[in-house]
Formats: sequence, C-alpha cells, structure tokens
Amino acid sequence: MNDPTPARVPFDAAPPTRLLDAALRQNLTQLVYLRWIAAIGQLLTIGVVSATLHIHLPVDNMMMVLGCLVAFNGITMMRLTMDHPVSRRELLFALLVDVITLTAQLYLSGGISNPFVFLFLLQVIIGAVLLEPPAIWTVLGVTLACLLCLTGFAIPLDLPLQLERGLDSLYVRGLVICFALNAVLLVVFISRISRNLIERDARLAALRQRAAEEDLIVRMGLLASGAAHELGTPLATLSVILGDWQRMALFRAHSELVEDLNEMQVQLKRCKSIVSGILLSAGEARGESSASSTLVGFLDSLVEDWRATRSDVVLTYQRQIPQDRRVVADSAVGQMICNVLDNARDASPAGVDLQVQQQDDALILMVRDRGPGFPPALLSQIGKPYQSTKGRPGGGLGLFLVVNVARTLGGSVLAENRPGGGAQVTITLPLASIALAQAPRPDPMDLPDTVQE
Repeated sequence: MNDPTPARVPFDAAPPTRLLDAALRQNLTQLVYLRWIAAIGQLLTIGVVSATLHIHLPVDNMMMVLGCLVAFNGITMMRLTMDHPVSRRELLFALLVDVITLTAQLYLSGGISNPFVFLFLLQVIIGAVLLEPPAIWTVLGVTLACLLCLTGFAIPLDLPLQLERGLDSLYVRGLVICFALNAVLLVVFISRISRNLIERDARLAALRQRAAEEDLIVRMGLLASGAAHELGTPLATLSVILGDWQRMALFRAHSELVEDLNEMQVQLKRCKSIVSGILLSAGEARGESSASSTLVGFLDSLVEDWRATRSDVVLTYQRQIPQDRRVVADSAVGQMICNVLDNARDASPAGVDLQVQQQDDALILMVRDRGPGFPPALLSQIGKPYQSTKGRPGGGLGLFLVVNVARTLGGSVLAENRPGGGAQVTITLPLASIALAQAPRPDPMDLPDTVQE
C-alpha cells in the first residue's frame, strides 16, 4: 500500500536570512553597475586627455589597470549567478578593490594633484551606506592610507593649476567634472539603495503579518478543537436518547413522530460529521486520517457532498483534467474549497459555478457567483481576518483560512470582480502538494479528457 503522505512543497524555514541575502545581492549588483560606469568613464577620460589635451599619460599601464577592473567585474557578475548567499565581506572586498584600482590610476596620473582624487569620497560614502560600522571604518582607513601614499608617491602629471583662469583652467574643469560625477552617481546609487531598503522592509513587514496570522490560526484551531471535544459528549447522549425513543411503542405508534425522530437522527449524524471535521482540520494539514484517492474522485466526491447538503442552490460543475493521478483526500483542502463555495452561495442564491482545470503541474479551481461582487475596499483586504460584508460578529474568517491553507501548500488565491457582474475566486495549488509520492501512473483510457456535469 502506498503511503498517503504527499510530496509537500517545502516551507521557508528562515525567510529573514533569504531576505538579507536578497538585499546584499541587490547591493552587490548596484556595485557592478557603478563599476561598469567607472570603467567606461576611465576609458573616455584616458582617451580624451591623451588625444585632445596632449597630456602625456602612461596609457599602457593605465589600460592594464582598467583591464583588471573589467575582469574583476566580470567575475563578480558570474558570482551573482550562483546560489551561494552573498556576504557583507564580499561587499567590503569589492569596495576595497575599487579603492585600490582608483589609487593605481591616480598614481599613474599625478596622484594628489589629479582633480579626480575626490572620487575617493564616493567610495567612502558608498561604504557608509552598504556596510556595518567596523567595515565602514576599514574602508575609510584604507582610503586615507591610499590618499597619504599618493601625496608622496605618484608619477607627476603635466597639469598646471592656473586657478586664476577659472573654467579656462584644465584643473578647474577637472574639479567640476569630478564634482558632477560624484553627485550624479551618489544620487543614482543612493536612490536605488533606498528603494532596495524599502522593498526589504516591506517584505519583512509581510513576514511579520504572516507570522501573526499563522499564530491566530493556531489559536483558532485550539479553540475549535476544544469546542468540538466538549460537544462530543452531549451529541453522544442525544444519540442514545433518540435511539431509545425510536424503540418506544409510544413514538412508534405515531408516524409523524417517527419521521421527526428519523430527521433528528440525520441531523445529529451531520453534527457529528461536522465535529469530526473540525477535530481533523484543527490538526496537521496531513493528518493520519487522510485517505488515498484520485484527483477526479476527490473533486467529484467533494462536489457531490456539497450539493447534498446545500440543495437550495444550483452548482454548475465543470472539470478539465487530462490526466488523473493519485492524491491525498485532505480534509483541509476540501474544507477550503467548501468555504469558497459557501461564500459564493451566500452572495448568489441564483447559482454558483465551479470550474476545475489542470495547467502543467498546477490545479486551478475557479468559483464564480452571480451576486453584486466584492466591494473595492474589501478586495485589497482579501486574506485578512474579520473582513466581511455580512455584518455579523466574527465574520470574514472563511477567506482568511482559505488564503492561509493555500499559502501553506505553496499555492495562491486571487479574488476579483467579473466584468459582466459577480465575483470570481481563483485557487491555484501545485499538484505536488497533494500528490502521493511514488504514485502509480493511471491508465489514460480510463478517464475522458473533459467531463461536464
């Protein structure tokens, strides 16, 4: 016998670590972009100064340094394609490489007398934004050491100051260009980093909200489980009393009383079934009572049971499943689908549509109603507890539980209003989350391509 335990979609056990890695990866990517800008800027500067200003530069050596910078940037881009997490040490090392290559270029082009020496400030500011305090001081210390070395060791640059000439002085023009370059790069870089930080904070806030919602689900499960256990005893007592009454001659002599007793027994069995479902749903999503079934059989049985207990509304059921497979008949998934159908029935007594499709490795369930649709304010709050238009205390938990069950299984829920009127709720579940591990392949001749009821 196959083990009715599905191949579950793995749950993210450490999302904050992944968020930190994503933020560091984005920051390293920004450094790659800046390094390409720096490489292009150095190439243009060397070409313009050598060709048009007729200032002698050791072009071969400077191009060698530029080639090393380009090679390092290429290696960094290859590293970003790997799944290994990015560390803060990598950011520190990347910034130190930028400082050293800038120092080498300034050494070859006048040292402290080069107006582009103020590009060191760009490295320090970037380090202050990206790194933690110890690493920031490391970048600052290395930058100051390089600057001090350039004051005593550098190849002279034939570039007179001529400060009195204003913009006619090549040195003053270099200062202006250096300032503009620093300002533009800082604006672009800081803006992108700020956006990355905002996105990271938003994701962290979503994770905190998710943790709070899951804690609420646990509390609700404990409450429901306790209530179900408490209801078990009086329901059993009522069942015994009704059984005794059915055997009493006083009741058996009246056909109307017999019919009433039979109806009471039916409703009592339904109450017991509901209590059993609560106890099962309050546990793990894959309890020991989960049964092995086929996807088509599970869905058809679910629809049949829903129709039997909600005969006041017409349910139009369509499914398009080209290949059936073995799945776990999970009560949590069944209750999730029934919750959506119940909400559609409340909004649309005239009829409800359920369409099931299989697309690649995903199961898509679309529930449509013919009611007034979702209010715009509620659409943005779908999946949050106590968001309801029914106006009763404690309402709004149905879709909240639906969203969280689907999310636990690696799926999603989309609620929207239809253009022609009514609402539609689309549940997307990966088949791997409910499929049986090592399930046997069914005979395709046993199942038609499309079934409509």
